[in-house]
Amino acid sequence: MLEQGTISIHTENIFPIIKKSLYSDHQIFFRELVSNAVDAIQKLNMVSRAGEFSGDIGEPEIQITIDQGKKTLAISDNGIGMTAEEVKKYINQVAFSSAEEFIHKYEGKSDQPIIGHFGLGFYSSFMVAQKVEIDTLSYKEGAQAVHWTCDGSPAFTLDESTRSTRGTTITLTLQGEEEEFLEAARIRNLVKTYCDFMPVPIKLEGEVLNQQKAPWRESTHNLTQEDYLEFYRYLYPFQEEPLLWVHLNTDYPFIINGILYFPKMRPDVDVTKGQIKLFCNQVFVSDNCEEIIPQFLMPMRGVIDSTDIPLNVSRSALQGDRTVRKIGDYIAKKVGDRLKELYRDHRNQYINAWKDLGTFVKFGVLNDEKFKKQIEDIIIFRTTAKLEEKAQTPTSEGDAWETTTSNSSALPYTTLKEYLERNEERHKNRVFYSTDETSQSAYIELHKNQGLEVLFMDSFIDTHFINFLEREYSDVKFTRVDSDLDNTLLDQDKTGEIVDPKTNKTKSETIKELFEKSLNKPKVNIRTEALKSEDPQGTPPAMVLLPEILRRMREMSAMMQQQNVEFPEDHILLVNTAHPLIQNLANLNQGSIIQGDGQSSTEPLVTMICQHVYDLALMTQKGFDPQGMKSFVERSNEVLTKLTEQASK
Repeated sequence: MLEQGTISIHTENIFPIIKKSLYSDHQIFFRELVSNAVDAIQKLNMVSRAGEFSGDIGEPEIQITIDQGKKTLAISDNGIGMTAEEVKKYINQVAFSSAEEFIHKYEGKSDQPIIGHFGLGFYSSFMVAQKVEIDTLSYKEGAQAVHWTCDGSPAFTLDESTRSTRGTTITLTLQGEEEEFLEAARIRNLVKTYCDFMPVPIKLEGEVLNQQKAPWRESTHNLTQEDYLEFYRYLYPFQEEPLLWVHLNTDYPFIINGILYFPKMRPDVDVTKGQIKLFCNQVFVSDNCEEIIPQFLMPMRGVIDSTDIPLNVSRSALQGDRTVRKIGDYIAKKVGDRLKELYRDHRNQYINAWKDLGTFVKFGVLNDEKFKKQIEDIIIFRTTAKLEEKAQTPTSEGDAWETTTSNSSALPYTTLKEYLERNEERHKNRVFYSTDETSQSAYIELHKNQGLEVLFMDSFIDTHFINFLEREYSDVKFTRVDSDLDNTLLDQDKTGEIVDPKTNKTKSETIKELFEKSLNKPKVNIRTEALKSEDPQGTPPAMVLLPEILRRMREMSAMMQQQNVEFPEDHILLVNTAHPLIQNLANLNQGSIIQGDGQSSTEPLVTMICQHVYDLALMTQKGFDPQGMKSFVERSNEVLTKLTEQASK
């Protein structure tokens, strides 16, 4: 026996070590031991390149061996090996990281990274093993192979070994409750989870289990579009193709590599939960990158690999770490650069991806000042303007691009700056916008017919984004198409209105009173206006308007109280006096014969039609509750019945 003694624990270097709670997840031991094996192989390559080893390195590999009879799991490498003195130094002194010391000695002599930095990885094996053995032979000429044994107590033995091949074998005799790690399927799963991209073949029963190649460590010049897509499919099988990707690669002022993807947004995706995989020197660490990347990029997917992210600290410490903050800023900048590149060089791809990209971008602009300044000029909106279609370049006016896909009604896109420049003479510093193309279609058509351009701000984030835009463009007024009607939309020539000598009222005043009486809703403000149109029948007979300021105040209040926005009782009903229906209604009311009870024969029908017109206008703003829908259907049937009765007389 070469030596017998107790393990020295350097408490000044580590947190208190408790064998059963070194890591919260016991399977981590496998990652740590395989990482050590990869390190051993990388170290041999480094000493060989430094001229300190002239022998045959051979083909690097790691062998996994399972013996269910003996309940042992062994991990073998053909790397650098250890002498008895090195075992005493690196194994018997817990938390003395051999990787750390090795890096300092051979710094600058190899581009191959050394994984281990913690000095605790080996001891994770005691979370699952009742006994751990090391059988190792150093690469050094004349070295004696040694065998180290420990049963999980501070006691160990160190003997000479008969091993004749360079390298190290770690053999674990597993505890009874940990025998799941004797199953080949379990080992395959652990390799795929933690070791898939380690740069050394990992074999079980002669089969290579890992990919080895880490695409994020490749130069962008060596990767094709299909390579990026294939990597995404491998990481996220059965998912739609990503919109685009960003390749990260820098070694100053920190080291970070990675590939991040913008996925197509799905309703079932939790945008608050990150799906980016964190690696350290190609070793999987975590699915959790929430404290590393900016919040607005949380829905992105892919891989980040960095040795400069502290792994053994709390989340709160990560959030306050200066390097981590700089890494987050770097990632945001690279994303911004990629978006600008796409906008500049592949405009159609940018436009077609905007439906999904827009949420990322707007959220980032709201939450990151640097990101805002970087991409504020490439925020685009669908527009009703009729602009010349171009495939890759701006129109002759330099302001909008037509999407070549069928979604989004094939409407062109524009930036806010271009919208304001284009409409400076018609409506300077005023933006008309829609939040719902379907329910607000009548309002949109009204604006389009009078040559007023409407922007679509219809994503869930746009309510907040409009407020942001108003702060950025303090002299610009944003008006939703259903909040009020611009004078351009109204026929303001009142000279043709005739005063009825019987009532001393104009037709508009009579219609106003008719609706007020029929609806009997004191909080509904009835306005009568003639809407401009070459085809009055094509305009709505009535429209419900919600003043911009009041509507926003209600939305803000509802958001703060975490409630749904209730439709206000106080609103405007604009009755279109130019519409044939309204004119016929006025004539029907005026030409009715008063009966003996003081009520005309058509008054019930007139009242129902007024209520029906109001309900039709209201439907563009709110859905009916069950009772409201029941009343609407019953009234519709009754109106149609009475109209058919009159038509058949």
